[in-house]
Amino acid sequence: MAVTVTVYGKLQQSLWEAKINFASDTIKAMLLSAYTVGSTPDTAQYMSDVLAAATEAIGSGYTARGATLGTKAISYTAANSWSTSRANSTAYAAGDVVRPATGNGYVYQATNAGTSGGTIPTYPTVIGQTVTDGGVTWACAGRGVLLLKSADPSWTTSNPGTLAAAYIVFYKDTGTDSTSPVILMWDLGGTQTASNGGAFTAQEDAGEGLLVMFTG
Repeated sequence: MAVTVTVYGKLQQSLWEAKINFASDTIKAMLLSAYTVGSTPDTAQYMSDVLAAATEAIGSGYTARGATLGTKAISYTAANSWSTSRANSTAYAAGDVVRPATGNGYVYQATNAGTSGGTIPTYPTVIGQTVTDGGVTWACAGRGVLLLKSADPSWTTSNPGTLAAAYIVFYKDTGTDSTSPVILMWDLGGTQTASNGGAFTAQEDAGEGLLVMFTG
């Protein structure tokens, strides 16, 4: 299953308007069975904006409005202390974050999936600039990484029973869709299912958690 992560453009507005406190607020993962994404990544600020173009999932083990994230954590890591360094001839997924093996004060994010080259690339040190490294393109992302993590939300189906979803939206739940700010969305690459006692689990990347943000 290939997951495509989209951060809602108005997340920054919600943060600056003090509408979200990730550490203390009720942050949930809502399953969607259908979603006409369109321009919503740029225009949606609240769940009401998303649900105008989407249908919440209904299925075994699922409760309306989704599951509450547990074990939330926020951390900041300076670029040279980032744990994952780029390696030769290694497969990377789009979105992976690395630092040079010899730190230069910046981290780099893969803009596509591919395999790195056999020699070290010449890293740009201007944020936004890119370099081709074999089959991977790295973008200079920032001087540090703000990382949000949580326990993986999961739903256990009954036996018999089935749960299906094609998207997951992460948001702060105020109890009212029109005041519940959206954070990010996972496109699961098609409808995924769990059934007959199996678990439908939204598994975060082990190194990059739920959300990665960069400092310049």
